[in-house]
Amino acid sequence: MSKIAVVAGATGLVGGELVRLLLEHAGYDHVVTLGRRQTGLQHPRLTERTVLFDRLEEGTDQLLQGADVFCALGTTIRKAGSEAAFRQVDYEYPLALGRAALRDGAARFLMVSSIGANRESSFFYLRVKGDIEQALAELKLPELAIFRPSQLLGERKEARPAERLAGVLVKPLGKLLIGRLAKYRAIEARTVALAMVRAAQRGTPGVRIYESNEIAALAAGT
Repeated sequence: MSKIAVVAGATGLVGGELVRLLLEHAGYDHVVTLGRRQTGLQHPRLTERTVLFDRLEEGTDQLLQGADVFCALGTTIRKAGSEAAFRQVDYEYPLALGRAALRDGAARFLMVSSIGANRESSFFYLRVKGDIEQALAELKLPELAIFRPSQLLGERKEARPAERLAGVLVKPLGKLLIGRLAKYRAIEARTVALAMVRAAQRGTPGVRIYESNEIAALAAGT
């Protein structure tokens, strides 16, 4: 029986790395991306499907049945234009995908969240991340893996000068963050993607949350 990986948010930093890793992985016969834009990648095992996430309730033709579903959807309030638009992308779209995964019988659901995600946070961004984690957990998916990376490092398609500068500044300080502070080390997007692929191969029933230091350890095989 063929194994399918489905990636939502494939044009983003982590999503792009996910697609490349999954196409290289012998455990997957086919990789399908879901989104409004295509990645531009060409591969015989890659299919790109244009979808509207606010219409997933109309059906996905059982595309997600038995699949490993990777959700790397996300934006910034600045890019979205408003808090409402941000919440749509970071809460409503992942929840719609989770519901579709449950309905179609996906094997597992793996999602990129954020360090500090908390429904009680005073910061809107972290509060939304906490909300979506809770909403997905309440769906009772067979397997739900949530990844909370610290600051992501990698080459983005869109220019983010402030974020790039911050990455340059915080990366050398990573070795100073030990013990409980280790989860605050900046982390490469490819490391997050690799950890997600490895978590999917392990398979852990129920809900599993990986903090940033645990993501790095999983990617390293420890």
